[in-house]
Amino acid sequence: MTPAGSLLAAVGLRKAYGPTNALDGAEFSIHPGEVVAVMGPSGSGKSTLLHCLAGIVTPDAGSVTYAGQELSAMNDAGRSALRRSDFGFVFQFGQLVPELTCVENVALPLRLNGVKRKEAESTALTWMERLEVDDLGAKRPGEVSGGQGQRVAVARSLVTGPRVVFADEPTGALDSLNGERVMQLLTEAARSSSAAVVLVTHEARVAAYSDREIVVRDGKSRDMERVA
Repeated sequence: MTPAGSLLAAVGLRKAYGPTNALDGAEFSIHPGEVVAVMGPSGSGKSTLLHCLAGIVTPDAGSVTYAGQELSAMNDAGRSALRRSDFGFVFQFGQLVPELTCVENVALPLRLNGVKRKEAESTALTWMERLEVDDLGAKRPGEVSGGQGQRVAVARSLVTGPRVVFADEPTGALDSLNGERVMQLLTEAARSSSAAVVLVTHEARVAAYSDREIVVRDGKSRDMERVA
């Protein structure tokens, strides 16, 4: 049963890759402005859960509901449009486009949505300032540090004003100091815009920035708040 007031929720998710059950009845819910950490060992199914929640992967069974819409009932174009407008993404290695400057990288989601260059880059610089990297606008990803690049990636994930940000091991490639700063800025920026954050991590210090933790093990999920 979907918890009342949930922005994004999954019920009874099952997903198999050949004989391997990546998800085996997993459940999840998140409210607007909430940060939920999805924790678990490598191979537990947490990244598969994130991909199902974001509409990237279709589960074999179960449902994912976003703002009252069932994702599996949408076609590929509809889910792609949702990922461009309502969802933001931060990956472990940033995945910035090396040929573009940092400000062009941040502006890219807006440009893909048809926003004119000047307006898109102005909005991008506003977010870069909030993430403390506005001085890097003219540099390319290869010219900045890992921590700076990841902050640029966070700015890119927030530039469209998404309602949900999916962060998959966002500090996994960073040292602890840079990781802490990225998490501080990500959670502060997301909460200030009432965006929900689905945070996949195996690190307790990163999960400490969340409001709630869900542990995934052997494809099953456990909401630690409800267990407590």
